[in-house]
Amino acid sequence: QVQLVESGGKSVQAGDSLRLSCVASGRPFSDYAVAWFRRPPGKEREFVGTISRGGTVTQRADSVKGRFILSRDNAQNTVWLQMNSLKPEDTAVYYCAAYFAVTGEVSRDDSRYRHWGQGTQVLVSS
Repeated sequence: QVQLVESGGKSVQAGDSLRLSCVASGRPFSDYAVAWFRRPPGKEREFVGTISRGGTVTQRADSVKGRFILSRDNAQNTVWLQMNSLKPEDTAVYYCAAYFAVTGEVSRDDSRYRHWGQGTQVLVSS
């Protein structure tokens, strides 16, 4: 079992940058692929990006490509979501999630992810 805690969400202006953190405890974090999802106000949860257990493979949603970057440091049990050039439509509760994966494996399917954090709110004002 792994526990996840997100942090870093806050209110910012359009064009600003923000970095979210997801810190894990429990089982070795290097065993898990990790993803970020978000739930905009009044909408369904959507995929943002994912990173493999070793950090060598990443995928991002088209809506955030060129603006958001995922990285991880397994020694610190942490995954980061660097968000640049933020837009009002990035406003959402952001969740990190993890599943036990093989090397290089990633997934955009939220049903694969067994472990979820509580979420952190990001509000982008125009």
